[in-house]
Amino acid sequence: MPSIFSKIVAGEIPAHIVAETVEFLAFLDIAPLAIGHVLVIPKKEVDYLFDLDDETYTGLQIFTKIIATGIKKAIPCERIGVTVMGLEVPHAHIHLIPINHADDMNFARPKLKLSQEELVDITANIKAALRTVED
Repeated sequence: MPSIFSKIVAGEIPAHIVAETVEFLAFLDIAPLAIGHVLVIPKKEVDYLFDLDDETYTGLQIFTKIIATGIKKAIPCERIGVTVMGLEVPHAHIHLIPINHADDMNFARPKLKLSQEELVDITANIKAALRTVED
């Protein structure tokens, strides 16, 4: 059964996409821990990150690094935290979360509720920052 992420890849479900390649997709988490919380996925539907073939896995890590650099430029924070949980959606994914303290990565914390306008603005800011990373 296709995951919600596969449906986003197929364009069946809308998402606030910050970057996309032929193989990978990065989009805002709709229930973020912090402003700028992005999910990075392979378009290939594989449940567990470490079940990805080596080429896809290393490509995903390189893509993730580029996205993290863009988020750091766009969102004021100390670091970009990286988490792989993989329990909530059966599709390999990496969480990139702007953080200032270790507790900022606590998934038990209440999630932010952002308006569509805020999500659009955050997406635009990260996209603009990514353009400067690629230059």
